[in-house]
Amino acid sequence: MTTTPDGPHYVTSGVVRLTRPQLIGTMLGLLLAASVAAIDQTIVGTAEPRIIATLSGFDRYPWVATLYMLCSTVGVPIFASLSDQFGRKPFFMGGVFVFVLASALCGAAGNLPMIPLDGMGQLILFRGVQGLGAGMITGVLFSIVGDIFSPKERGKYQGLFAALWGLSSIFGPTLGGWLTDHWSWRACFYVNVPVGIVALTALYFEFPNMKPRRSGTQLDASGFALLIATVVPLLLALTWVPQHGWGSVWVWPPLVFAGAMLVAFVFNESRAAEPIIPLSFFSDPIIRLCSICSFILGVGMFGVIIYLPLFMQGVLGVSATQSGNLLTPLLMGAVVGSIIGGQTISRTGEYKPLGIIGSILLAMAMSLFARMHDDTTRTYVVWSMGLGGLGMGLLQPVYTLAVQNVAPRDRMGSATSSTIFFRSIGSTIGVAVFGSIYSNRLASHMKEALTN
Repeated sequence: MTTTPDGPHYVTSGVVRLTRPQLIGTMLGLLLAASVAAIDQTIVGTAEPRIIATLSGFDRYPWVATLYMLCSTVGVPIFASLSDQFGRKPFFMGGVFVFVLASALCGAAGNLPMIPLDGMGQLILFRGVQGLGAGMITGVLFSIVGDIFSPKERGKYQGLFAALWGLSSIFGPTLGGWLTDHWSWRACFYVNVPVGIVALTALYFEFPNMKPRRSGTQLDASGFALLIATVVPLLLALTWVPQHGWGSVWVWPPLVFAGAMLVAFVFNESRAAEPIIPLSFFSDPIIRLCSICSFILGVGMFGVIIYLPLFMQGVLGVSATQSGNLLTPLLMGAVVGSIIGGQTISRTGEYKPLGIIGSILLAMAMSLFARMHDDTTRTYVVWSMGLGGLGMGLLQPVYTLAVQNVAPRDRMGSATSSTIFFRSIGSTIGVAVFGSIYSNRLASHMKEALTN
């Protein structure tokens, strides 16, 4: 530890102050943990054929992604709330440990006779555990950044983590394909283990054990149960919409049940001593607006990422590889926007102009996307993608920073996780709604073509 005659020399000015060695070690651990969690969202896609060939279970493969998403989404608000009560370090390190352990188990799926499931069943189970670890990491990560850095410093670092997340997501499919071709699909999971161990080591020695801001508080156990009972059937129903349609018994009963549980959850949170998501948050217009905007961003962002490649392959006639390359400007634009936004906020202390500019750019890009047709050029696609990505990148750090600047200090974790949670729910709803529109329009046009 660097010291002066008056004591340690701190280089951060947040609520939790760090010396330079602590800052370097903590940032190394946080960045590595964030990178493996982001890469793991996309790395498995290119390994899918080899996984199915080895483990079989083609009809169950979608659950490899679905269960990961379910556990990650549910885990974000729960562990963020717990970190407010019991401290950040145990939950963040616990999330990294769970994630690393589950990664190793995913890599060994099918070779574990002590688990009474077949290979695909084991992989699905361990992906759920891995998603839980990712939810712990994501739910606590940005709260730690808010604790360490002052409001003026946060923009630069929030932008850094948002950019890292984007770069890791871009790099994921490439890394997954290379590991699968040169080693094995199992290496896509094993690669997380050494990186996670380095992250755990750095965090253990340099990340201070922050004291919780509230002690002796009562856990909102009923709130945890009701949140799970709300989110799980909601996400399952929305995942099944493109396949079965809104009127299917696979969809509307879970939606009705999720709605009933939501009412019960809101009632519980209004009476709980320590609610997971305090309803008082939403009396603040900034938190209310940021939650709505995060939800809308999730709807648009993931709808674009999922269905534009399908349009490019089915209408423009490009290959799967080319459609992935055409999506790169969107993701690169998001990375550049995150860096520019974070640096601008850090230097000026203003985030409202960036929110307005980002919204305008994203709206312009969506308008350009809507104008695509069968003779659209690739140059048009690239420029539209870049514009949309830049708008997304400018917006992503804005909502988190705005919420952190107005949230009570003892509720930093819960407030920060609310924007991530609403964006996750929005992304699932966006994929479901756009998938339903796509299926209905496709069926309508096929029927019209057959009758003419």
